[in-house]
Amino acid sequence: MKSTTLYPMIVIIPAKNESKSVVQVIQDIQRYFDGTILVIDDASTDNTAQLAMEAGATVLPLAFSLGAWGATQTGLRYAVKHGYNTAITMDADGQHEAESIPKLLYELGNHCDVVIGAYPERGSPLRQFAWAFFRKISSVHLEDLTSGLRVYNRPAITLLASRAATLLEYQDMGVLMLLNQAGLQIKEVSINMRPRTDGHSRIFSSWWAVSRYMMQTVVLCVGRRKLR
Repeated sequence: MKSTTLYPMIVIIPAKNESKSVVQVIQDIQRYFDGTILVIDDASTDNTAQLAMEAGATVLPLAFSLGAWGATQTGLRYAVKHGYNTAITMDADGQHEAESIPKLLYELGNHCDVVIGAYPERGSPLRQFAWAFFRKISSVHLEDLTSGLRVYNRPAITLLASRAATLLEYQDMGVLMLLNQAGLQIKEVSINMRPRTDGHSRIFSSWWAVSRYMMQTVVLCVGRRKLR
């Protein structure tokens, strides 16, 4: 895992009002990872940023909310600017297990550009239907389309930090199609995820949010396929 092609490394955590979980997330990461931990505070109204700093993370506070992908891209741009070769993205709600990090890093060093921690079993029947539909219209044949636990190498970081990825609303289909069309190699690795203990998914928080997500993703998939 200590290959010079992987180092230096950074963990990027977008966080919005995650004061109940962010400290534990950072402490878990510190057990398995010795690089930079960067928390992008997405204009939280609680003390997420302060707690993350006290736990030992570097914190970038946003003046206004950019959403999960906007915050993640901010972290990727930080990684480009500061010369990181490898970036790991994780959620701040505690669902991702930090012990998966070494497993994903090992696979990244095995001729991959992107490694995704996949746990498709967590999807409800509705989500599974949506995933099957998006696979069909996007030509992205991955099992877990919405996992936020990913590892990117330098070419992938550079691509996702670019203007081409700026207008994406979500980090799943748009990002995956962009990576796929750039010819980057994506691999999924089976992992476990903890159940959500607090809060709710931003995408699946209401029928309106789900409908908006579905409409935007369909338009994105169809539009990007026509650009090929």
